[in-house]
Parts: sequence; C-alpha cells; structure tokens
Amino acid sequence: MLNLKILPKLKQDYLDAGNPVISMDTKKKELLGTFYRNGSLYTQAAIQTNDHDFPSSATGSVIPHGFYDLKRNTGYITLETSHDTSEFACDSLFQWWVNEGIIHYPKAKSLLILCDGGGSNSSRHYIFKEDLQKTANALGLEIRIAHYPPYTSKYNPIEHRFFSSCDSCL
Repeated sequence: MLNLKILPKLKQDYLDAGNPVISMDTKKKELLGTFYRNGSLYTQAAIQTNDHDFPSSATGSVIPHGFYDLKRNTGYITLETSHDTSEFACDSLFQWWVNEGIIHYPKAKSLLILCDGGGSNSSRHYIFKEDLQKTANALGLEIRIAHYPPYTSKYNPIEHRFFSSCDSCL
C-alpha cells in the first residue's frame, strides 16, 4: 500500500525523468438503452425514454475504465461489455500506451500508475499482478503501481478530473 506522504515526491521523480504518471479507475456497469437521465437536452425534438432502468429493457451494458494523464491533463476511456477483470484493466492499459503513451512519452522507460486497491486492479490478488507483468513484458516498459489505502481513493486524481461530477460516467 502507498504511503500518502511519499506520493508527491514519487510523482515528481517520474515526471522529472520524462516518464508518465497516470491515474486509473473503473466505474460501475451501466445499462444501455433509452433510459431517463438528469441533465440538459440539446435538441428541439422531444426524446421518448423509459422512466425505469429495468435490465430487461436494456440493449446491453457497458463498463467504463479510465486513465488520466497527470502531466498532460488528458483522459482516455475504454469500454467493456462483459466483466470488469484484471485482464480488461491490463488490456485497457495496453491500448492507452499504444494509442497515447508511446506517442507522448517516446523515451519513457517506466510508468507510474495510481489506483485504488479494489476491483479489477486489486492490491491483494495475484492475478492482477500476473496480468500486469505480462503487459509490462509486452510493452517493454517497467510499470510501478501505487495503490491507495482503503477508503482513500478520493485522493486518486482521476476521481477529481475525470469522474468528478457524476454518479456514473455515462
């Protein structure tokens, strides 16, 4: 587990070396369909929606997995339609690196990932560590994970910059 007092120095060391620091998180599964959501409507025509989110009325479901690049102040999201697994988290990381990371950090030798300790990127389960090592080998990149202690995920930057203003991101 991460000692929150050393985090600022750890992040700065990575950034000074030209290596990326990203924050990652997965949000809960959301049903897809014409369901009512609070917010603004930017159309002249009315849109008919269901007033209840019954799974039987859904056309499917989606799980959002996001990355927030602290240096560039940008986000990247991957959507999955089945389950939130460690393989999905690592596949999402691989896609982020191929589509964003290698372009903006071509000389990077290492990557620092900030994340909470539960779900698909659990700090306690070996499967995430095993999948992450496979991803690191495939990318040829050292990957360091900084797991936030339980009940402190509110300090994870992605919570403030990417998933801040909604109960769910869809």
